[in-house]
Amino acid sequence: MRNKQWYAQLEKPTWAPPSSVFGPVWSFLYVLIAVSFGVVGAKLFKGEIPFMVALPFILNIVFNVLFTPLQFGLMSNKLAMVDIFLVLGTLIWAMVAIYPYAKWITYIQTPYLLWVLFATVLQVTITFLNK
Repeated sequence: MRNKQWYAQLEKPTWAPPSSVFGPVWSFLYVLIAVSFGVVGAKLFKGEIPFMVALPFILNIVFNVLFTPLQFGLMSNKLAMVDIFLVLGTLIWAMVAIYPYAKWITYIQTPYLLWVLFATVLQVTITFLNK
């Protein structure tokens, strides 16, 4: 509860969506992420792609999972901002890396990319508003 109170008291831009938006958006995105990352894992296991193609997918999941503990557990906007840049960077890297092997995986990552771009701008804004 303390974490929710902390986040609720942060200054946010007027264009920040209400908290109720994040759950449904992430639920939809996690389905796309699970499908695409699952296919990448299967392709890696079968030897259809090299490890370096799968690496950004692995790193992306790690950074994605770390965001919530950094933002809400440690209550650190700065660490969360660094992390969201790592999520964005590894996602772009993953989309580029898989494109020659499975273009459709790149395409279904587009909603994830758009949301992470938005989330990056939001996190940077929140971080600077709450220095």
